[in-house]
Amino acid sequence: MKIGTDGVLLGAWVSLKNNPFSILDIGAGTGIIALQLAQRSNAEIVDALEIDENAYEQCVDNFENSPWGDRLFCYHASLEEFVEEIEDKYDLIISNPPFYSEDFKTTNESRDAARFNDSLPFDELIESASQLLSDEGIFVVIIPRKEEETFIKMASEVNLFPNRICRVRGTETSEEKRSMLEFSFENISAKIENLTIETSRHNYTEAYQNLVKDFYLKM
Repeated sequence: MKIGTDGVLLGAWVSLKNNPFSILDIGAGTGIIALQLAQRSNAEIVDALEIDENAYEQCVDNFENSPWGDRLFCYHASLEEFVEEIEDKYDLIISNPPFYSEDFKTTNESRDAARFNDSLPFDELIESASQLLSDEGIFVVIIPRKEEETFIKMASEVNLFPNRICRVRGTETSEEKRSMLEFSFENISAKIENLTIETSRHNYTEAYQNLVKDFYLKM
């Protein structure tokens, strides 16, 4: 499974100013976000959760072959099972959830499961994050821009409030396609940011390069 821009972007953008002791990546795929956060932070625990067997196996391999293998662990379970089993709280919960609900499904079931909203509904993600998050913790996601208002409203129902919002567009002239949202239990005025990825095809903006350069061999 190839690495998408969304995951790398989110793993680079999330704030670590609270120096989290424990991190959870929900729907980890091949583990890219968890690996980024192990690289960026001193967190003692970097857990990942992945339901798809192929992605899970790839994630475990990637963790074991990384310099941070002693801090990384991947669970093979659904979010529902995980919430029932785990009593610990996390200081940072991060997710690049499947959200291609408006697209047609393909004949590749595992790819569909990774891509489609019905494998991890937003309400389940939000509810679970609120249960697993420590009192001072932050919950961070990347979602379609058009879902931003709905997602924020759903989060407020479990007392999670946006502290930072970054709206992402491909080029200066394209519409905003993604929203990166950082939530906590603290109801403060959200800081709004904007990010443009490219000036033209494969010519990346300085802001984007500065954000992600630590995670690419060529940038």
